[in-house]
Amino acid sequence: MKILIKFFLLVFFISSFGQNCFSNEKIKVGLVVPLSGEFKKIGQSILNSARLAVNKIDNKNFVIMPRDSKSDPIEALKVAKDLNLNHDVEIIVGPVFKDSARFLNQVSNVTFFSLSNILENNHSNIISSGVNAISQFNAIDKFLLKYKLERTILLIPNSKFKNEVENALKLTEIKIKDKFFYDTDPTILTSQIEKVTRYPQRKQNLLDEIKRVKNSNDPNKEKKLEILNKKDTIGGINFDSVVIADFDQNLRSVATSLLYTDVSSKRVQYISLNQWFDETLTKDETLQPIYFPSVNKKNFEQFKSEYANIFGKPGNKIAFLSYDIVGLIYYLIYKNDFIIEKKIFNEKSRFKGKIGTFEIENNIITHDLSFYSAEDGEFKKIF
Repeated sequence: MKILIKFFLLVFFISSFGQNCFSNEKIKVGLVVPLSGEFKKIGQSILNSARLAVNKIDNKNFVIMPRDSKSDPIEALKVAKDLNLNHDVEIIVGPVFKDSARFLNQVSNVTFFSLSNILENNHSNIISSGVNAISQFNAIDKFLLKYKLERTILLIPNSKFKNEVENALKLTEIKIKDKFFYDTDPTILTSQIEKVTRYPQRKQNLLDEIKRVKNSNDPNKEKKLEILNKKDTIGGINFDSVVIADFDQNLRSVATSLLYTDVSSKRVQYISLNQWFDETLTKDETLQPIYFPSVNKKNFEQFKSEYANIFGKPGNKIAFLSYDIVGLIYYLIYKNDFIIEKKIFNEKSRFKGKIGTFEIENNIITHDLSFYSAEDGEFKKIF
């Protein structure tokens, strides 16, 4: 297929069409999200965001058709079939959760833009539009090169996210010195981190040195002992940066264990995955500085503000993603003369939306992420 590489500001694009750009036929896009039950607030935020995007496009023939998935894979299949068979819908935004997409291969002529960031074991008709691990490791690789960090270790939790991280490593050019798997149970975690950081040996080095100085005839013995007693360990560590593939309390537990083993963020670079500007990171000085890839913060804040002006509360990250996805879908259809074909999701296309620059090729979306640090009580943009 001919490769189309096109930089395009989606926000400008979807707000600046002339009437001559519009199709005379209805362009129907389904929206299959939870509109009832435990996750209805998430579903409603996606619906609100999709409507914002449609309003920007300002094409009366571009129609969003929402349906309630009830966060259930069987219900998601049911409403997807109805949209396809009874309303000729061939593109659907959703579902939100990977499990809800379990049976959607049974509607093979429909392309789904899932809001999940999990790529593993996706059906061929599902495009994951979340900020996936490939995008994040590509950004981390740029950071490592920028700061000439060449001895990076990766800490991966033994969780359902483990395979996604490992697959992303294989599909990117990032160079990792070593990788280790850890248990998220704090009672086990610390002993595992001790092994990774060679803490017992470095602790013993200190005890041995204290003993040696005590038994020496060094005239400065007391002063040296005073200095040694303020140390936790002696000896180098064999890495200059650590990527912690985790979030929230688990991320803090790993950082706490690193601190316990005398490996602070002042000694090596702490790097994590996309934290979506979790404000608690700016308040925890023991973590700082900590670096992470993410979407464009300025655009994210602008979106939340615009969303709040209309709906009374700030938009969330899922709504933010869905806003760009609706614009992307419209753009791809427009470029294909308003004809919906599966080929438009395979040809390489590159865009710049509110999230930042992102690319779609062979049914996979990757984001060209920015990089930030949490330090001195604020988020700072690195690139």
